[in-house]
Amino acid sequence: MNDDALRAWIETRLGHAPRDIALFRRALTHGSYAPDHYERLEFLGDRVLGLIAGAWLYEIFPHEPEGNLSRRLNAIVSRETCAEIGREIEVATHLRLGKQARDDGAVESDNVLGDAVEALIGALYLEAGLAAAQAFVRGAWAERVTGQAQAPKHPKSALQEWAAAHRCKPPVYTMGGRSGPHHAPRFTVSVEIAGKAEASAEGSSKQEAETAAAKALLEKLA
Repeated sequence: MNDDALRAWIETRLGHAPRDIALFRRALTHGSYAPDHYERLEFLGDRVLGLIAGAWLYEIFPHEPEGNLSRRLNAIVSRETCAEIGREIEVATHLRLGKQARDDGAVESDNVLGDAVEALIGALYLEAGLAAAQAFVRGAWAERVTGQAQAPKHPKSALQEWAAAHRCKPPVYTMGGRSGPHHAPRFTVSVEIAGKAEASAEGSSKQEAETAAAKALLEKLA
């Protein structure tokens, strides 16, 4: 993609006319493509996103306790949510990936897409400041933040509570295996409540797979 097309996409999707196009190219460059990649920008963007989201939640939910705000924050900044945002703004179209990474499906990886979104937030912050990063986040995340009347409960916590309420032993998680390349791993985890049911799921991290398995088991038990 040429610079003009990339500039147009950034202005449309991120709401900012970039001055240093190389900064934003770096935010879209995977380590498999070039040594000047997005990881440092992702590190920064992750912290900027957390600050913006935390301040936003504190502002719009003035009466909620810390525990509820933390659950909301965890949902907003999760890798899965960042990857969803990445798909909505068509980050995959602009990612620069090495051939092997692209052949391995990294362009659809939650890890890669989520990291790229955070790197773009980092680039926005560096070039245009906190206000520009905040404008993008508040626009892209709006429905996920203001559309939930109740603080979301993490599936693992909800499953633990279900087991306690039904006088069952706590759920047991078992690692099933890992597959895929280093840059796009897939983990399989199963979870069981003894005497009731079990479920398995995959994820791009052990934590993600456990969360997905807990959600699947809750759906079975509903």
